[in-house]
Amino acid sequence: MRSLVLIRHGASAWNLSGRFTGWTDIDLGTKGHEQAAAAGRLLADAGFRFDEVHLSLLRRTGQTADSLLAAMQQPAVPRIATWRLNERHYGQLQGRDKSEIFAAWGEANYRHWRRGYLDLPPPLDRDDPRHPRFDPLFADIPPELLPRSESLHDCQQRLLPWWNEVAVPRIAAGKQLLVVSHGNTLRSLIMHLENIAPEDIDKLEVPSGIPLTYQFDGSLNVIGKESLE
Repeated sequence: MRSLVLIRHGASAWNLSGRFTGWTDIDLGTKGHEQAAAAGRLLADAGFRFDEVHLSLLRRTGQTADSLLAAMQQPAVPRIATWRLNERHYGQLQGRDKSEIFAAWGEANYRHWRRGYLDLPPPLDRDDPRHPRFDPLFADIPPELLPRSESLHDCQQRLLPWWNEVAVPRIAAGKQLLVVSHGNTLRSLIMHLENIAPEDIDKLEVPSGIPLTYQFDGSLNVIGKESLE
C-alpha cells in the first residue's frame, strides 16, 4: 500500500504564548519533545517503518524528528530538508502575539490573515534585518524566491513543486515517507490532497504532534485517511 504520514512539529515556547512564528527559527519546548516522542510510539505500535523523513529548514522540525524517531527506535532514517516545507511567512506579524496585532491592525485583519486563503499579512521591508535573505540558513536559495510575507495560497504554491517533483515519485515507487512540517504548510498540502475549496480552508486545523496518515491507490488518489491519537 502506498502511504504517507504528516505531522506538525511539537509545541515551541512561541506556540504556547500565542506568537506568530513563521520563519523565525525557534526551538521546541519540553512539551514539544514529549508530543513528538508520543507520536513516535503511536507510529511504532501501528507498524510504520519509514524510508525517508522530509522536513523544513527550521530546527523545530528536525528536533521533532529526533524525538519521534528515537521513540520509534529508527534514528537512522535518511532526512531531506527543504525550504519548501517551511512554515508560511507571516511578514511583520512574526514575533507578535494576538494583543499586539489587534492594537496595530485590528481584530478583523488579524482573523483574515490568520485563517484566510488569499489574505497577505503586512510584508517586511526588503532591507528589514528580519528578511530571510539576510539569514545564512537560506543562503542557497535565490533571493528573488524568498518571501517577505505569504498568504496561504502563496505558501501552497511554494510547496507544490516539492510535492509533485519529490514526494509523488517516491510514494509511487512504494517508499513510505514521514513529513515533519508546520501548521499552515500542512494545511495547504491537505487542501491539495483532499480538494478542499478555498472558502472552506479556514475550518481546517492541524494539531501539533498528531500523526495524520494517508493511503493512496495506484494513481495516487487518496483512498484512506486516519489520525493517530
